[in-house]
Amino acid sequence: MNNHHQTDVLVIGSGPAGALMANLLARRGVDVVLAEKGLDFERNFRGETIAARSVLTLRELGFGPSLEEHGFVELEGISFREKGQSIMSMDYRRFPIDALPIDIPQPAMIGAFNRQSVTFPNFRLLMGHQFTGLIERDGKVAGARLEDPDGKPLEIGARLVIAADGRFSAVRKASGLKAKITPMERDFVWFKLPRPEGWLHESQLVVKKDRHLVILPTFPDLLRIGYNVPKKGFGDARRQGIEAFRASVIDLDPRLADLVNTHIQSWNDTSFLEIFTAEVDQWSRDGLLLIGDASHTATPILGQGVNLALQDTIYFAPVIAEALKQSIGPVPAATLEPTAALRRKHKAMVTHFQRLQEANLAKSSAVGTMLRRAKLRLLNLNPGKYRLLDKVLNAPHDMPVEVLHGKAA
Repeated sequence: MNNHHQTDVLVIGSGPAGALMANLLARRGVDVVLAEKGLDFERNFRGETIAARSVLTLRELGFGPSLEEHGFVELEGISFREKGQSIMSMDYRRFPIDALPIDIPQPAMIGAFNRQSVTFPNFRLLMGHQFTGLIERDGKVAGARLEDPDGKPLEIGARLVIAADGRFSAVRKASGLKAKITPMERDFVWFKLPRPEGWLHESQLVVKKDRHLVILPTFPDLLRIGYNVPKKGFGDARRQGIEAFRASVIDLDPRLADLVNTHIQSWNDTSFLEIFTAEVDQWSRDGLLLIGDASHTATPILGQGVNLALQDTIYFAPVIAEALKQSIGPVPAATLEPTAALRRKHKAMVTHFQRLQEANLAKSSAVGTMLRRAKLRLLNLNPGKYRLLDKVLNAPHDMPVEVLHGKAA
């Protein structure tokens, strides 16, 4: 590729949202360039749980065989544990949907998207290409500037630039579209341990006062564990030492004692995740669209970040393809905004639920923790809990199925 190129759509970021968006557009005959700053996808992803609704969609899109070939872990439920007992649980098999959530490494899913995409002559994947700036003409976005792996500049003109470059989106910052960043009270330290034989295939929240662990069965035979620390408290935890960290984890869940003592030998065996929500009131400009974490970063509760991102692509892909046919020049923001409004409404519902759960988990007083236990036990006895969680995990139920039948060039 020379240092100037023209395409219909330039997608910045080959995460789940960017890779799937490029695939869906390429199926419809749209010329697409997908630019990824990394040279590969072998990074320490934390969001690897795919909700049942998204699993169904990926199967309908034809990715089922690729997912099966790689392998995954099906999650059969979720439970809330305190003092060694389960006080609330849900069986995902009782939801009115013909699929279970799965845990699969993101590189495997992204690879499945891109392997199919490269079979289309109207698709191009650029690995190791860093976004450096937007090209603008008359107040409209007309493409982007990149640097290749050798640092050489590349300009790509596009009728639409799609920012899918994550929670710290450089494209969003360059666009002038403002994000409201709301820090949560706590951050997370993540680590992985071997999964003991016979461990249930369920997500677990293990709580003691205002401390908790998130324990997730992870492909192929691991547990992915998140441990909450106070906001800006990771430095204090490091100063106290890895021994104190191990002791705190074991205090929360003694079942993990031998595994933690064996496998967490230094901070290099952990990774840190800052927790915040980012909400953008305007997702588009003429010639530009934000999707996924670039437009609506969520918290790790119930693992909705990946699913919200995949849903964005399902909603926007047919709208973008039609807009390219119906107009010339940069895609008008007005054609994208109605769909963005629908997505913002759904994301707001998920975020509201997550914030309620975060506040619930942060209870530290004796009265607060007692009330939390009482509420969860009452919820556990209420069959309506399935309707509530189904709305959060498996909605929206009105995904535009026409996107599943896009035609390749």
